[in-house]
Amino acid sequence: MFDRLDAIEARYEKVMKLLSDPKITSDVNQLKELSKELSSLEKVVKKYREYKSILNQIEETKKMLEDDDPDIVEMAEMEIETLKPKIPKIEEELKVLLIPKDPNDEKNVIVEIRGAAGGDEANIFAGDLYRMYSKYAEAMNWKIELLNAEESEAGGFSSIEFMITGDKVYSHLKYESGAHRVQRVPQTETQGRIHTSTAVVLVMPEAEEVEVDLNLDDVRIDTFCSSGPGGQSVNTTKSAIRVTHMPTGLVVSCQDAKSQHENKANALKVLRARLYDLIMKEREEKEGEERRSKIGTGDRSEKIRTYNYPQNRVTDHRIGFTLQQLDRVIEGKLEPIIEALITEEQKRQLEKDTNEV
Repeated sequence: MFDRLDAIEARYEKVMKLLSDPKITSDVNQLKELSKELSSLEKVVKKYREYKSILNQIEETKKMLEDDDPDIVEMAEMEIETLKPKIPKIEEELKVLLIPKDPNDEKNVIVEIRGAAGGDEANIFAGDLYRMYSKYAEAMNWKIELLNAEESEAGGFSSIEFMITGDKVYSHLKYESGAHRVQRVPQTETQGRIHTSTAVVLVMPEAEEVEVDLNLDDVRIDTFCSSGPGGQSVNTTKSAIRVTHMPTGLVVSCQDAKSQHENKANALKVLRARLYDLIMKEREEKEGEERRSKIGTGDRSEKIRTYNYPQNRVTDHRIGFTLQQLDRVIEGKLEPIIEALITEEQKRQLEKDTNEV
């Protein structure tokens, strides 16, 4: 571990020097890449230097134990006893910091939510989930851009797609893909019976053009009139776009932007994300064990969470985590659940690394 830490610190120092080189500062792309690398190394280096500082303090204080003055010796012993417990704590923190990062963690995301089993109630729940993620994004100082929405006459959405941009969005939301189940009495239920419905969430990292080789010759682009709930026409111009990727059969529609040009750009953005998602899943299928060790596979069929309204309870089934604060969670207070998922993922990765040593 310490060899890796020494190498990271050496690389950090090298990047610092490179960033002061006039040749680098004049190259915008290289400057951007090195600044990003420096930022990713900084937290590890800072913690490692804190660790080495404590070790040095202990060694320096040990010298005071040889002093003839008993008060100085007593003071030194107390100082050592204060410093020693910090060592294992920082070592554990360093182990977590050294866990290989998901290359997509820094990326923005495209989220798709669809009403699934449960008819109108499923669509209403899809709308509730959209509002929940919107509130969470607002609390995290992220921005949301609506890409496409198919509203339901009863409320909510049969399908909604939106983009969230900000700092490390994917690292927080990547665990949200899967089937979300709601248990409650629907507004349309006259006898007070609890119904179970589901909505499916798919979180995809935004894909750069260089990451997905999208040949536009493989893409068919159709235009149509934007429509509202129940097929009601929103405008008479064909500003909505439907993009079909012929090799895979993937279809993307976008109609919420003001112009055909914007809708086309958004549709291609979503298509790239879906193709990138396919590439990632194929790669993970080949790796096998790595995919099984993750919290959730991202499969739409996987039931990941239940929102029980009568008991004000939300349960994440993948890690057995239950919170009696559904009223807060549905208002965007997702931090306790997401932190528990991140902690469990780190724990599994540390166990995996230990077993491989």
